[in-house]
Amino acid sequence: MGGRRAGLNVAFLFSLVETQRLMRLYADKEARRYGLTRAQWGVLAKLERTEGLKQAEIADLMEIQPITLTRLIDKLCDLDLIERRSDDSDRRVNRLYLTEAARPLMLKLAALRQELTQTALAGLSTADTHLLVAQLETVKNNVREAVQNPGASPTHLTFKEPTYG
Repeated sequence: MGGRRAGLNVAFLFSLVETQRLMRLYADKEARRYGLTRAQWGVLAKLERTEGLKQAEIADLMEIQPITLTRLIDKLCDLDLIERRSDDSDRRVNRLYLTEAARPLMLKLAALRQELTQTALAGLSTADTHLLVAQLETVKNNVREAVQNPGASPTHLTFKEPTYG
């Protein structure tokens, strides 16, 4: 059973990392249809959810360096998709907003996000998809807990062999 578990550990990590890599490649390819990179799309998506963020806040949310984000924002400003506005309480700070010109593009990107999701989940039932999302949330929370509390021992999980039929 130990060998099976070790193989499952490798298969899980490989599948998770490979799925993430392929989804990034797919999103990069599809974002180019609209003249964007996946990173630019990410900035637009963050602003769509919460307009008025500071650059530093977006950099933290996206886990990228501020200088990298500045280049992305400069390009998005050049494309007239976002604008910088001074913060009323601190003139040194810029807050970011989508422009009116970005609104039609955001609708197209929402449809593209739906297309990416449908492609990735093809062949899964709605119930299977809900289960997958719940399980991935558990995995994410387990990893978050390990990152936040590195000395804590992992929760003991009992592995159950899959049943078929």
